[in-house]
Amino acid sequence: MKTIYKIARTELQVLFYSPVAWLILVIFSFQVCMGFTGTYDFLVRLQSINTPLSSVTINTFGGWAGVFTKVQSYLYLYMPLLTMGIMSRELSSGSIKLFYSSPVTNTQIILGKYLSLMIFGLVLIGVLGILAIFSIFTVDNVDIPYLLTGLLGLYLLTCAYAAIGLFMSSLTSYNVVAALGTLCIFALLGYVKDVGQSIEFVRDVTYWLAITGRSSTFISGMITSEDVLYFIIVIVLFLGFTIIKLHASRQKTSWMLTLAKYAGVFFMAMFIGYLSATPSLKVYYDATRTKENTLTKSSQEVMAKLTGGFSIHTYSNMLDPTGYTALPISYKNDVENFEQYIRFKPDIKMDYKYYHHHSENPQLDRMYPKLNDAQRLDTLIKFNQWNFEISPYSAISGKVNLEPENFRFVRVLERENGQKTFLRLYDDMRRQPSEAEITAAIKRLVMDLPKVGFLTGHGERESNGKTDRGYNMVAQEKTFRYSMINQGFDFAEIKLDKPVSDNIRILVIAEPKLVLTAEEQKNLNQYIAHGGNLLIAGEPGRQTQMNAITEQLGVQFLPGRLVSPNPKLASDLLVSKITKEAADFSFYLENSKKREEVITMPSTSALAYTSDKGFNVIPLLRTDSTGSWNEVETTDFIDQKEKLNPAAGEVEQSYPTVLALSRKVNGKDQRILITGDADWLSNGELGMKRNEVQAANFLLVAGSFFWLSNGEVPIDMRRDTPSDRSLSIGTKGWAFFGVFFKWGFPALLIAAGLVILIRRRGR
Repeated sequence: MKTIYKIARTELQVLFYSPVAWLILVIFSFQVCMGFTGTYDFLVRLQSINTPLSSVTINTFGGWAGVFTKVQSYLYLYMPLLTMGIMSRELSSGSIKLFYSSPVTNTQIILGKYLSLMIFGLVLIGVLGILAIFSIFTVDNVDIPYLLTGLLGLYLLTCAYAAIGLFMSSLTSYNVVAALGTLCIFALLGYVKDVGQSIEFVRDVTYWLAITGRSSTFISGMITSEDVLYFIIVIVLFLGFTIIKLHASRQKTSWMLTLAKYAGVFFMAMFIGYLSATPSLKVYYDATRTKENTLTKSSQEVMAKLTGGFSIHTYSNMLDPTGYTALPISYKNDVENFEQYIRFKPDIKMDYKYYHHHSENPQLDRMYPKLNDAQRLDTLIKFNQWNFEISPYSAISGKVNLEPENFRFVRVLERENGQKTFLRLYDDMRRQPSEAEITAAIKRLVMDLPKVGFLTGHGERESNGKTDRGYNMVAQEKTFRYSMINQGFDFAEIKLDKPVSDNIRILVIAEPKLVLTAEEQKNLNQYIAHGGNLLIAGEPGRQTQMNAITEQLGVQFLPGRLVSPNPKLASDLLVSKITKEAADFSFYLENSKKREEVITMPSTSALAYTSDKGFNVIPLLRTDSTGSWNEVETTDFIDQKEKLNPAAGEVEQSYPTVLALSRKVNGKDQRILITGDADWLSNGELGMKRNEVQAANFLLVAGSFFWLSNGEVPIDMRRDTPSDRSLSIGTKGWAFFGVFFKWGFPALLIAAGLVILIRRRGR
């Protein structure tokens, strides 16, 4: 060990007595500090204008443009300059012969030189450490474990680069060749990730071998045994290669034996690496304070109930525009979409079926208008050079019916007991399902989730209605991520000619045009008496039908229509601010209130209520006390101008438009939501965009169904609020430190380097 230390000390003296090491250190520091001061300066200015900050630690050092992220992207440029002469200098000067003639082993030589590179790497990471320490003292409640994890990842990356550079330097006596060779290895380790991805065993090895993204896991605040072992294996691999190379040069050995040693070390490293990537052997540690890289508590509870075998079957229609989502070449990337779930259930099985069936594909219609489906598929196979099996739909139709999914890309989640459910792709920028949709789909398999019944038979709004007045978008649109069917709900049409089935947990009554018959009213009353939950949505002009339903609840739809004249909007369009009661009612609306978002309701009835029916009534939304009234005279809001007429009973006051009723029935909470408008969750209103109106209707929909389902679905995706939300340094204090880090710190390094170099030259 003393010999290794002496070699390392000598090598460090050579490094720090040369301008190259100081030049690397100065340029690296300047580049790092420029990135840090740019980010930090922006945060200081935001706080100075009272703009709320959030997750300051991660936003400064991680994310898309944080300091650690940027350093990771250019660190590879410095290491070849540092390592190019560490062995090639010995070869070109002939001093390597002194090592050969001394009682120093090849392993001691290599480990000594590598130790010096590790120490210099610590100096580079120390620059980042200084910035991290500054943040510890200036960021309130800074996430220290996250900072340490990011520094560890970058240091391991530096050490891996150093081991590669050391090996390349041992192959040649030319510094430039060694540097270029090191860059080539870096490029190869980045490119190898895409090699052989359509071959099962090969893709496991090449994907693991890639260095791309390894330190990104650390920068995101996650430490995994696979990534730690990866860096250790790569370091040992290239140090082993270097020792073998030195041994082959020091002693005469056949090239066959040397090649066998290289192969033996390589395959041993690949085997250990392959084992380290096995899901059941992986260990995880999420260093972030809010556990950003881990499933939420709600998802973990669902996964704990998922016992027995579990499979994810993926079906891709190669004639559909979505068929390119999970090709064999992108298998590993696709599996990463479920990495957090595999962590909690390593035995998840994934398989892929590629088939062909006619599907709506405008692009193929334009490109090949005269070809039939078989000819189109043949053309695509030849053009894209697909070499995987693509079966006709008839070959898989006995296992799964994909017609209801319109033969789009879809996954089938299946338990060992045969329970199945669909997990879909969505027509938005993200496309892939998020944790909310995946957990909701899995929760279907382990729990009986709420079934929503839509009352029909009286001209009501339909859950699958696709007109502007329909509710398809919010209820059953499969390609829309936030549709309730993708958030865990199932839907059924309900008629009240017989009692409501026990499996209906929520009954939606949306603007019936006809009064219920006595028999229907009896069955509805029975459902209410048993504690069933309801969402009741009315409209102006339907007061008679609505009051017959809500009378027993102590709620009345008042005559007329609410108006709130606005020169930029229709007078009967209510733009309601989210009240404190609404924010307390649903966490979905809590942040919306802070963002000053609103709920839009066109053509709304005013509501009146009493609390003598045994319900606890909370008005969630109401009109302003001034500037709004219940218009009973005007019926044409386009060509006529409404006027407040107290003589007609029109009173300017605050009117509730959304009421939340709750009570205890049969030992459970009964929840009923009543709204004076049925358009606020319709296709037309949810898809409407108005100038200067930031609507949050979708959040009210999610909050309402979450409340009505007693918090079962949609999945609660909340995490603990990050506590690092402010800086303890102001603009004046930062003015000094900003200049220091940008110019003063690099200047100090330049001065230190000049002093050492001048003193060395003087000696």
